[in-house]
Amino acid sequence: MADIVFHNVTKRYGDTLAVDDASFTVNDNEFFCFFGPPLSGKSTILRLVLGLETPDSGEILIGGRPVNTVSPAERNVAMVFQNLALFPHMSARDNVRFPLVERRIAEADIQKRVADVAAKLHIGHILHKPPAQLSGGERQRVAIARALVRDPNAYLMDDPISALDARLREETRVELKRIQRELGKTLIYVTHDQEEAMSVADRIAILENGKIRQIGAPAEIYDRPASTYVARLLGSPMMNILKSVRGEGGVEAAEGTIRIADKAAPADAVEIGLRPEDIKVRPWLDRDGTSDGRAGRPARVFEVEPLGGYTVVTLAAGQARLRALLRGQPDIRPDAMVAISCEPGRVHYFGQSGGALAR
Repeated sequence: MADIVFHNVTKRYGDTLAVDDASFTVNDNEFFCFFGPPLSGKSTILRLVLGLETPDSGEILIGGRPVNTVSPAERNVAMVFQNLALFPHMSARDNVRFPLVERRIAEADIQKRVADVAAKLHIGHILHKPPAQLSGGERQRVAIARALVRDPNAYLMDDPISALDARLREETRVELKRIQRELGKTLIYVTHDQEEAMSVADRIAILENGKIRQIGAPAEIYDRPASTYVARLLGSPMMNILKSVRGEGGVEAAEGTIRIADKAAPADAVEIGLRPEDIKVRPWLDRDGTSDGRAGRPARVFEVEPLGGYTVVTLAAGQARLRALLRGQPDIRPDAMVAISCEPGRVHYFGQSGGALAR
């Protein structure tokens, strides 16, 4: 078993609180992702797991064994650093072989493992080259291969595919998920890219200033964010957060531009959250020049961004700006007046402190 457990772990650097009373469990054979903005504590948590940092308080366990005082070598976890840390005087092949040579693995086994991981990451044709002759993406795949070639308790990856171009990054993250399932190992992955976090992780931990704000499956966090902070982090375009007031039979926002007929809306809600894909947009006036009894006030189309299969529409609703994500390429023009609405079941409610409220 290679589950990894933090019990009330805190780490400071001078006056900076990098990890603040963190408690979580990464299950055996789980693809677990830490996601958050820069300086939120993601890389510090990896360094604590690896043993490069010692917690100021709390306890870390790997496979049920306390490791606060255990050296990095004895923890048997493999790390892919963000800066790759390849040996410049060695070929790519020797970089990949290095962890096995150091552990005095038999040469026949080394050759087999290197060949297997090279095939999985499509780097067999570059193994003879030194790092200086490799592109940034090729160096990144060599660094990943050096971690995968081992048989550790867990793999740790600190934003390992950030240097790849968009298409190769998409292919590599799919490969990483497949490889993790085949290896049957625990993998902790740090990223600032929400698409990576959503696509590869079994569970995600959302971080803010060293604190864990929410842990859950990607779909669970996306559909039920615990706060406005979490709600804004996941989703592109991000969730629209608007001040709200109680109205007759529901809530109103954006100076009456949005009216939600939801009698079950929490009485203490002060903000509502609307995912762009949940917003419905239609002309304020029908072809015959009537509004057909539309409730509220019209919004003005501020900007239209066609993206092929989808179109992002920015709307001026009172003093607020919000974005809607519409399928296809609808016939909507800037400065047009439109009605905007959202199904009550797709509305998120938040209280005074920014926490989510139950309906």
